[in-house]
Amino acid sequence: MTKTRFERPVLPKDATEEYRRKAMFDALYSLDLSDKLERRENDKLSYLSWANAWAEFKRAYPNAEYRIIKDPTTNLPYFNDPAIGIMVYTEVTADGQTYEMWLPVMDAKNKAMKEQPYTYQVYDSYKKTYVEKTVQAATMFDVNKAIMRCLVKNLAMFGLGLYVYAGEDLSNEENLVAENNLQRKQQPKRTRATVTTPTATSQQQADKYSGIRTALSLCNDNTSLMNLYRQHQNEVEGNAEIKAMFTQRKNQLKAA
Repeated sequence: MTKTRFERPVLPKDATEEYRRKAMFDALYSLDLSDKLERRENDKLSYLSWANAWAEFKRAYPNAEYRIIKDPTTNLPYFNDPAIGIMVYTEVTADGQTYEMWLPVMDAKNKAMKEQPYTYQVYDSYKKTYVEKTVQAATMFDVNKAIMRCLVKNLAMFGLGLYVYAGEDLSNEENLVAENNLQRKQQPKRTRATVTTPTATSQQQADKYSGIRTALSLCNDNTSLMNLYRQHQNEVEGNAEIKAMFTQRKNQLKAA
């Protein structure tokens, strides 16, 4: 059952440290943060602001601390590689646990930013040709945004808003392979169908979508389902299997 405000779980007197930490993770993971998500202008993805995230996290862990990791050679709060871009790191400690997180500095198109502007090409389906796009040089404003977004992602390792990131690790190549596989399955077969047993590959495919399945199961109404869809619209529209999972959950909510 999802909640809109953190409630400390009631634990048995003989609860072990492992049991207590799991209960805290589940309590944070089950929080419905849909009313606290924000969206940047002209962006399909939603984000949890660092202020809302930190406020909720401190309710759970009043003694929690975070640290922005600095490059020891420059003492600056980011690590720069001129060839591939700029990375920021944070570290959060709560309840005797410490998790580290990292995030590249990105522009509004989620392209990695560097200390110098650079160009890349994308295919324009309307013009039927490749067009050149420019990524501007990173500024301290961009670095600051990346650090605070990294902090929010760091807090998710403790359970807070973790479902927001479900499906984030699916690459375009994986989406394309999954879509092609589904198309081949849908093609009519001239030979008699045979029953096959699950293989290790199919099991891995199922495990790969466990995060999005969990996120979908926490959507108890159409509003939360639509918020999740908007957060991951690119992945959903680019992967027929994930899109089918969203449709199935929508039908389940309609029938409920």
